[in-house]
Amino acid sequence: MPTIIQSILIIIAYNNETFVIFYGKGSADVAIISKESLLKVLTSYNPWWKTGTVNPKLSKTYKRFAFYEAMKRLNQTDIRRTVVLTGTRRVGKTTIQYQMIETLLQNGVLPQKIVFISMDHPMIKLSALNEILECYHENIYPEQDVYYFFDEIQYAQDWDKWLKTIYDMQPDTKMVATGSASPVLVKGNQESGAGRWSAIQVPTMSFYEYCELLNVDRPNLPDDLKITPLAYKTQQERTQIMLQLSKVHNYFNRYLQVGGFPELALADNDILAQQIMREDVVDKVLKRDLPSLYKIRNATELERIFLYLCNVSSEIVSIEAIAKELSGVSRPTVENYIQYLESANLIYQSWPVNIGGKKILKARPKIYIADAAIRNAVLMDDSLLSDPVEMGKIVETAVYKHVAAFYYQQATSVGYYRGGSHGKEIDIVVEYSTARDILIEVKYREEAPIPDDAAIVELSGDAAASIVVTKNANDFGVHHTKSGKDLIRIPAFAFLYLLGHAEKHGYRGVE
Repeated sequence: MPTIIQSILIIIAYNNETFVIFYGKGSADVAIISKESLLKVLTSYNPWWKTGTVNPKLSKTYKRFAFYEAMKRLNQTDIRRTVVLTGTRRVGKTTIQYQMIETLLQNGVLPQKIVFISMDHPMIKLSALNEILECYHENIYPEQDVYYFFDEIQYAQDWDKWLKTIYDMQPDTKMVATGSASPVLVKGNQESGAGRWSAIQVPTMSFYEYCELLNVDRPNLPDDLKITPLAYKTQQERTQIMLQLSKVHNYFNRYLQVGGFPELALADNDILAQQIMREDVVDKVLKRDLPSLYKIRNATELERIFLYLCNVSSEIVSIEAIAKELSGVSRPTVENYIQYLESANLIYQSWPVNIGGKKILKARPKIYIADAAIRNAVLMDDSLLSDPVEMGKIVETAVYKHVAAFYYQQATSVGYYRGGSHGKEIDIVVEYSTARDILIEVKYREEAPIPDDAAIVELSGDAAASIVVTKNANDFGVHHTKSGKDLIRIPAFAFLYLLGHAEKHGYRGVE
């Protein structure tokens, strides 16, 4: 009996391009996307196959720190690694890929040997990865000594297994991928990519990068300037350094509003920039990315939990309290959704650390929104920057983000301390396994006295450095303690800028 075949025609319109898909239903038929349509998508994403160059609007001029780290890994000849860039939306991961492609072209790599594939494109999503690569090799470049650039790799089915297969079977191939869901990538690395790829975190921009991007008049500082040695300089020397740093002071408040995202930082309209941040950075992640990746049925609960966390950013949170406050949301759901939000790089969890054998109180995390600008955009409260309490939360959030991003590749953990009979707290602790800790207390207020019985004073004797982050530009210098260990007082804008300065010049530590 002859097979009856029913064909369905689907037309997809995307970015002013039209693509045709035929679905056949029959005994030997499977879903088919025409090779012509697939090649059309690939060609549109890879104009350098014809022009030999990357569109400057895609590669842009400013290069983030992560670009240099990624190129270093890609160019390693002794150890071969797939480079995976991870971070939330709008931080510039795709731009870094285009900049890497531009650099390869400038170094003489044949344009046809470089292929960029956006796994988030509707046509690509309907295609198996092997079909996409076959189309490329059959029509553009037949050899295997190529550079694959995969954007938002987590949307490809069995992506980790394919990366492993390519790595094992094509020794002359190099790969760079981006992803917005860190644990998904980490899990894939552990299961299929152990020893095969390196994850590079792309956080929101640091204050230093923000000032570089805007090309403002920047401080003239020694390349080897670090924060801790400020304690051993004369007050006159410290004053000269602060005079230089004061050049960027006036840019600090706007940085806290929109400065973590390159495109938005360059925008002329800050209100529109915050709206775009809500739509692209928050709404798409909460309503599309996470529900798709984790099969979430009720995205409204996820939004409620994120809004709650925005309100308590920089505070120690209780899962039970969140579940009770958001009646109808169970404790397991709260725990899972917090993990999902962390996976999407929207929040940080800071856990308590043990200092000098001091007893830790019941372990509960501090939650920080990944960037103060995200929190401001979500809460939509114009009074935040004029409210001293809210500004304290915003600045502590920014300080934690900078410190966590600065140390993420080292064998350290960044948490907080809360212990003793009175539950005294130190906001941020950089914990070393083989060295002394760095203690950081954020006191962003007009008067920021440090009492002799404060935890940072009591524990400073065994610390590598004890730093008090202050508000006013003239609130800097050395605070002498009874233990004989000096604390460094430094304004928030100066502290964040100096961290970026140290990172720019290759240091990974504030000593």
